[in-house]
Amino acid sequence: MDIKIVVATHKKYQFPADDIYLPVQAGSALNPPLGYQRDDENDNISAENPHYCELTALYWAWKNLHADYYGLCHYRRYFTGKRRGKKFERIAGYADLAAALQQVPLILPKPRKYFIESNYQQYIHAHHAEDLEVTRRVITDIAPDYLAAYDQVMQRSYGSRFNMFVMRRDLFNNYCQWLFGILFELEKRLDISAYSAYDARVFGFVGERLLDVYVLKNQLAYTTMELVNLEKQCWFRKIFRFVLRKISSGRLGKNT
Repeated sequence: MDIKIVVATHKKYQFPADDIYLPVQAGSALNPPLGYQRDDENDNISAENPHYCELTALYWAWKNLHADYYGLCHYRRYFTGKRRGKKFERIAGYADLAAALQQVPLILPKPRKYFIESNYQQYIHAHHAEDLEVTRRVITDIAPDYLAAYDQVMQRSYGSRFNMFVMRRDLFNNYCQWLFGILFELEKRLDISAYSAYDARVFGFVGERLLDVYVLKNQLAYTTMELVNLEKQCWFRKIFRFVLRKISSGRLGKNT
């Protein structure tokens, strides 16, 4: 079982030694080289990184890597099967992932739960409602059989985040073709000329929400794994900003 997981990064960092992990410099077409695999080689959308975030690394993997299973994670955020130990030691290795993939074709992160608001409400409190409205119109026009799943996912109060997964090759190829087909059409229709630099990352943000739509529509069997964040998180700050967004329905321009 050949597993290849792209680790999207924009800076020098410590990466796992396990050779299933491939650090890829996301947006390398726009930045000085870091010494990692670049995402601007061969077929790529590297120059769109300010709008697509880690999805430029995903696109590069789809078009240029060959494996039985493909995954995406971040330089500071990985899947883990271990609850104890130092953070770096808890990163899932080949054996952890292969054991899960022998049972199901897909690994997703444990869902983020919002409890008091839906995925749709959470998004429009943090970004632009128009993003999702235009996305829905795109799906209606070019992938109408996914519309019911899209509406259902938007109504949920939980969801997969960070564009993270590990997926069997056939599903991965189908997913990327579907995902980028929608995002490229969304890019044509959505005017982001007045967006802040943060909100202009819209296609990465929307992509996060579309993963669950694809899984639901295709009734894919999957398992979930916890994530380990290698950097300290300020949960008080996150909770404060969540509550403030609920009160103001404003866009505060910080990563969630």
